[in-house]
Amino acid sequence: MRLPIIKHALEFIEANDEDWVHETIELLEHMADAKGLKDEELEVIGELMSNFYGALDVHKSVKEGTPQKEALNNFMKRVVGSIN
Repeated sequence: MRLPIIKHALEFIEANDEDWVHETIELLEHMADAKGLKDEELEVIGELMSNFYGALDVHKSVKEGTPQKEALNNFMKRVVGSIN
């Protein structure tokens, strides 16, 4: 996951609507089933989906009253903690 991509997706959610991101994830899931995709292409799709799910998670925290910077830091701590 990349924090700059998550932040950029957050900007989109704030300017538009989180439903667009949910629908984009659905489209990416569908595209991942396409025949003939290379492993590298599947990795890119997976990385995009991870970043979008991260943005939705951070957005949820912000809606619940957590400042955005703190929500981003908490999210990244959870991600790093789950990797270790």
